[in-house]
Amino acid sequence: MGLLTIGAFARAAGLSPKALRLYNDLGLLRPASVDPISGYRRYSPDQLERARLIGLLRRTGMPLARISLALSSPDPAAEVLAYWRSVEADVAARGRLVAFLVEQLSGKDTAMTGFIHAARADRGLVRESNQDAAYAGPHLLAVADGFGQGGHQASVAAIEAVQPLDSLTSADPLAALSEAFRAAGAAVRNLEDAGTTLTALLWSGSRLGVVHVGDSRAYLLRAGELHQLTQDHLQGTAIPATLVKALHRQPAEPDLLLRDGRDGDRYLPPDVLHAELRAAATPVDAVGTLVDLANRRGGPDNIACVVADVAA
Repeated sequence: MGLLTIGAFARAAGLSPKALRLYNDLGLLRPASVDPISGYRRYSPDQLERARLIGLLRRTGMPLARISLALSSPDPAAEVLAYWRSVEADVAARGRLVAFLVEQLSGKDTAMTGFIHAARADRGLVRESNQDAAYAGPHLLAVADGFGQGGHQASVAAIEAVQPLDSLTSADPLAALSEAFRAAGAAVRNLEDAGTTLTALLWSGSRLGVVHVGDSRAYLLRAGELHQLTQDHLQGTAIPATLVKALHRQPAEPDLLLRDGRDGDRYLPPDVLHAELRAAATPVDAVGTLVDLANRRGGPDNIACVVADVAA
């Protein structure tokens, strides 16, 4: 069979001439020949398979740029699968958002029961003592990273100051966290040569309040995507950088934020790796995996890890 005109090729491939012109412009499917005088484009029957494949990929909603990447990849099947997984994650996230909006607009109560939680503190493999403290309860998560000669005492004092929030009902989680933070600051301020970071998350109804000072971190895993909720209070690019805000002898103003919670959210206040967090079936599994991973990487510092899933 000889070369086909653009119209005949379009009909055979189940595409439109306009689509073929676009594929040519993007380098996805070049004509076999172009008449130098008339500009007429002709295609080889051997190109039909690629044309039909592009058409099928377009029907999945895959953008042309992503199709080009997939077809030029050494493993196009893997690229297509990765695209579809991203679509599924996006659809799932939108579904949760729709459910939340429907409940909000219909006036239904969106309150959740609280956290399914786990906590663990570990000395690591290098430090002589553990200066970190962690707490996890049905409504409160907290980690504190102490420093100085009385670092452990400082971190424990900070956790003890916020821990009563776990048994209290508060309509305003940020106000409750602010008051508890001031109590923690007062407890640490009386210690000699000691300070601590503090990151705490308080669950109230369908809302989550966060109070944060220092360089411990809070993360949210939602619909397969990991989001860092807090910002490190560090200065400079040296390793380690200078901690510019913490609980110690000088008063500090914390960062406060409020978020809506969703069933299936996973929160944690330490730094983690995305893959390990997604793979863990339960908070207990996640905590054990993350602490063990930190120690396998040398355990140069104390480790405090709290992980919690939102429970409907």
